[in-house]
Amino acid sequence: MQVYRGLDVLTNKLPLSHQNGVPHHLLGTVSPNVEFTAKAFRDSAIPIIDDILARNHLPVIVGGTNYYIQALVSQFLLDDSAEDMDESCLGDPPNDNNFIGEIDGSNNSYGLLKDIDPVAANRIHPNNHRKINQYISLYTRTGVLPSKIFQGKAAEKWGQVDNLRYDCCFICVDACLPVLDKYVEQRVDCMMDDGLLNEVYDIYNLNADYSRGLRQAIGVREFQLLLRICAVKDICEKERELIEGSVLEKGEKLCNGNLMEVVRSSSNTESTILLEEAIEKVKLNTRRLVRRQKRMVSRLQTLFGWNIHYVDSTESISSKSEDVWTGQVVESAVKIVKSFLSDNGSSPSTFGTSNDTGMKITQRDLWTQYTCKACGDRVLRGLHEWEQHKRGRGHRKRISSLKSKARNTTGFVKEKMEYSECEH
Repeated sequence: MQVYRGLDVLTNKLPLSHQNGVPHHLLGTVSPNVEFTAKAFRDSAIPIIDDILARNHLPVIVGGTNYYIQALVSQFLLDDSAEDMDESCLGDPPNDNNFIGEIDGSNNSYGLLKDIDPVAANRIHPNNHRKINQYISLYTRTGVLPSKIFQGKAAEKWGQVDNLRYDCCFICVDACLPVLDKYVEQRVDCMMDDGLLNEVYDIYNLNADYSRGLRQAIGVREFQLLLRICAVKDICEKERELIEGSVLEKGEKLCNGNLMEVVRSSSNTESTILLEEAIEKVKLNTRRLVRRQKRMVSRLQTLFGWNIHYVDSTESISSKSEDVWTGQVVESAVKIVKSFLSDNGSSPSTFGTSNDTGMKITQRDLWTQYTCKACGDRVLRGLHEWEQHKRGRGHRKRISSLKSKARNTTGFVKEKMEYSECEH
């Protein structure tokens, strides 16, 4: 989200004064209304990285969107594979207007994909509308089943450590979940104090698409109900000012200053309740994002063989000490990078060479879809996600509860229970 222009507080863009003279590329360069895909990031970043290497400098890729980093360093993406396929492999685009009519994010899209390519449908979550529409669009353009591409030779080594575009040193700055959760709470409160709600209000539009571009960021959609009330108030106030002959200045809004304080001091109880509920939703969704990121990093290790170096920032976050951060996090990361460059005999000028010494990993099962009946038909993609889910505390508690209910009902636990954990 930092590539987009705007929402500097929400996206936590590093201000120029804190960049210490180090060039930071792609910050705030993209229109907030554009959908900046992983492919767009890769195509934008590669020329910059090549230029940095040509100047004998070291490129450092920073971010929490791990899929975008994976797209950058991997040799394969869905769109590329479709474009590069030999014409003899391409079929005729299906002559059926229904296919084209469905790729608009409707609820029927996943069912349509299952009809077209059930193998590809099993690979993604039914709520991943962006990927569903991408698969359907690929089929309408080329007549090629997405699963044919993903299961072809080009995809066999996609994302694996021994087939990356660059020779990379991966570092994950991590902390224990309780500390991260507390940090998230404090960070959201700080962002609210710094004017987060004003930023979101400035880009608010009743008719905007909140599933694309910058507006899909956590911290935007959560305030929609509240901002709808504020927007209506603005309109009513301006109409009143016009009637009374005291027209507001161009661009001036009713809610100048800190909008959060305006809402909290308002006598409108509904607005105050909506504000507090929205803040809690931002915190909840950010905590969920942290967990998704942790799972993604784990997948990169387990399924793709990435050698990720973990640097523990728990103490520095808890103590809020710059000295602890410098000693335990920064210096540890520097040692890792120096060791990596030394072991590989690398300098920045040779850092961008392809990696051909990665460790071998077991075969990836990304195509089997598991459904956990015990957890309300939750869908898991691949054996790795399923195994992780089974080890999760929430799943184990539900299984224990179901077994307890079975004991209370029958006096014993049947070897094969009716609520079976999983079907695939």
